[in-house]
Amino acid sequence: MTAAFRTAAVLVLSNLFYTPSFAGMEEGRMKSQVCAACHGVDGNSISANIPSIAAQPKQFIVTALYMYREGRRKSEAMSVFAEKLSNADLNDLAQYFSSQKLKAPVREPQADVLSKGREITEKNNCVACHTANLVGQQHIPRLAGQHQVYLLEQLKLFKAAQRGDFDGTMTSAAQALLAEDLDLLAEYLSTLNK
Repeated sequence: MTAAFRTAAVLVLSNLFYTPSFAGMEEGRMKSQVCAACHGVDGNSISANIPSIAAQPKQFIVTALYMYREGRRKSEAMSVFAEKLSNADLNDLAQYFSSQKLKAPVREPQADVLSKGREITEKNNCVACHTANLVGQQHIPRLAGQHQVYLLEQLKLFKAAQRGDFDGTMTSAAQALLAEDLDLLAEYLSTLNK
């Protein structure tokens, strides 16, 4: 048996027995290349209406991709992409993007935005789910440092009950937000650097 044949046999057998428990950084990096056109090579999107997915919690990324794949969350681009993903792909991509560093926001919050933004997040108890620094946890996304345009669009969709929601919590929470607070909240969250 030649060395080339043994290598080929190992590759075939490893593909047959591949399970999500073998998910990892390198597999995720390789699979993420198709994501780079929109979300950036390292998950830092340069487009204001496309979210940065670097440093998002791993479980959140898996959940979001699953919701797109199963049609529980709609997006022309993401639904088509996600429908082809296996559970192993979800885990590999989440492993890679969750470990990437989110680039710092380009500007500091103005004092009035900072104080009013904190007031809105405290009044509406955003930190109960998104954590004290608003960096997310488990299936709950990081808000700190996300694009302002994207955040505002998502808040409006939640308020109008038009966005896929894992358990209905965000749709319910957004109902309590005043329309004039949505812009301020999106601006505040986009300037946080945690």
